[in-house]
Amino acid sequence: MTQLRIGVTGATGRVGGRVARSLVSAGRDVRLLVRDASRVPGLEGPGRVDVAVCEYRDGGASRRALDGLDVVLMVSGAEAEDRVDEHRTFVDAAAAAGVGHLVYTSFAGASATSTFTLGRDHWATEQHVRASGVAHHTFLRDNLYADFVPFLAGEDGVIRGPAGEGRMAGVAIADVADVATAVLLDPDAHRDATYVLTGPEAFTLAEAAAVASRVTGRTLRYEPETLEEAYASRARYGAPDWQVEAWVSTYTAIAAGEMARVSDDVARVTGRPARSLEDVLTPAG
Repeated sequence: MTQLRIGVTGATGRVGGRVARSLVSAGRDVRLLVRDASRVPGLEGPGRVDVAVCEYRDGGASRRALDGLDVVLMVSGAEAEDRVDEHRTFVDAAAAAGVGHLVYTSFAGASATSTFTLGRDHWATEQHVRASGVAHHTFLRDNLYADFVPFLAGEDGVIRGPAGEGRMAGVAIADVADVATAVLLDPDAHRDATYVLTGPEAFTLAEAAAVASRVTGRTLRYEPETLEEAYASRARYGAPDWQVEAWVSTYTAIAAGEMARVSDDVARVTGRPARSLEDVLTPAG
């Protein structure tokens, strides 16, 4: 049987990099689509690797990089005001190149009315994929990354935001990558599926801070903010309005309960339980 031709974007990042390593270790040939060839990681295994340079915003370069591929992991682009336009350009290039299956890392609360403003971007991208002419898709709707919990805290160890007592079912980056790998290895089994990727439980930010404190040894705590306080505390960064809205709405989406759903999709796709927050934050032995 002819081996599927697999493409992986974001191979210099944490999701795409883990996926690329897993595929090569499994003996699969992979094309890495990257912005900077000098940052491509060394990959060991029986699978072969070739590298193509492109940016999502460059339709021509993307079309050439995608040529001949059957299935492609499209890791969502870096946060930007025009990210949806960049995504659309890349998706159109995939359709023009004859890619048969796109695997897109979306967001667990993706909808046209998501409280989290970037969730609306992911919804718009999903809709464009559906309408693009690419025959099949798989959407990986990731919750917030559990790995980033310690980084929500400032230098004083305080996580501040208007999340109230809301809960989030944070997912391990490794679990997202492992699900993506499983889909790329057998895309026909996941045609036109949408998976909600979460950890095994939903936790408040106060509970997350307690777990992180116990596991990492750094004392963290959560301090709720009002909306007014949240905007004021972030004003000092001088970020554009859309970025500040994204930061603040991360917390208000938690408060609204839009990140609380716990799914068993990680276990169903990978065949093993999702990693807990404690699993994620415990140093590898």
